[in-house]
Amino acid sequence: MRVQTFSRAQILQEFNLQCQALAANDNRGFKQEFEELNEVGKDLPTRAGDLELNREKNRYPYILPYDHCRVRLSTHSSYSHSDYINANFVPGGGSERDFICTQGPLPNTTADFWRMVWEQNVRILVMVTALRHKDIVLCDKYWPLDPGTVYYGLMQVTTVSRKQGPNYFVTTIHLRQRDCPTDRIITHYYYPSWPDRGIPKDSSSLCAFTEHVRQHLEGIPCLGPAVVHCSAGVGRSGTFVTLLWLMQLCVRGIRPDIRAAVEDLRVHRMWMVQSLEQYVFVHHCLLHWLSGGTSACSPQIQGASVSANHHFQDRSQSSSGRGERAGRRRHHRHRQKPPADQPQNTLQQILHPGNLLRRLLPSSFQLNPASHTS
Repeated sequence: MRVQTFSRAQILQEFNLQCQALAANDNRGFKQEFEELNEVGKDLPTRAGDLELNREKNRYPYILPYDHCRVRLSTHSSYSHSDYINANFVPGGGSERDFICTQGPLPNTTADFWRMVWEQNVRILVMVTALRHKDIVLCDKYWPLDPGTVYYGLMQVTTVSRKQGPNYFVTTIHLRQRDCPTDRIITHYYYPSWPDRGIPKDSSSLCAFTEHVRQHLEGIPCLGPAVVHCSAGVGRSGTFVTLLWLMQLCVRGIRPDIRAAVEDLRVHRMWMVQSLEQYVFVHHCLLHWLSGGTSACSPQIQGASVSANHHFQDRSQSSSGRGERAGRRRHHRHRQKPPADQPQNTLQQILHPGNLLRRLLPSSFQLNPASHTS
């Protein structure tokens, strides 16, 4: 399917106008869009995570994976619930399973975490949380910080090298299953300065980090999903995936629709992009990235009260595209919900993964008639 595409300058100009419209009247548009997302996915079942045998595997008791798209580990015959891990497949630029979003590993789930990485053929890990905040453990250390080898269950994890970038670390890890003669090379991206349930102080830093990951993803064969986690695997993880996803679309000349992207993510994992502050920040970062890092239109974000109006470059009061967005909202509100006993593999029919790209395109996007085939 070939679609109409736009230059980066065209995307930037239109997105700048959209951000200005959303930020007007004390962020009225941002607040309205975020409130409309509140109920998305809340009625989807989480039976596996609620099972008593699996509760100790959840870092937070009320943040559970949806059953329809949870990652299932291979089952050990001696333990019927050994397939459970608090992780969901979520969409990205190409499919419903471009990413896995998961919680930070616990001491009793670290072996399962690495087993998931192995079984899903993961080659990129993205960690957007510190290990601790004061006396609170946000994520248990699941890899050797210094060169060396640690065993987690049947998995051998060897840190080969660690390089420091601006505000983040890139670690090369060799992963091997015991008695397996070959290693897999895993790249671990670690961005520790993102505060829990908040936003980074510097948007340019997160943009540079996300762009680094995006270019790596573009440059390697598509072997398996990338794993993204913070502490709970919802707020910061959702914000990162949304930004990366929309960057991927913009590079292909497709205009971004952040609201639609967040809505799709929330159908796959609860509370993705957890706060209004994070929702506005995605717009801020994408605008900064589209402008080449020179944008003077940064929303001024402080605490839960976000004041982004009067800071966008283009002062036009245009509200172009609002009717199109409203049409998409009506469509999404009536999306069919899976029955309680819906098998995992049939959810593809409900969510129409073949139309993933179409769902994120404004309704004014026209397919190229010459390239359309039935």
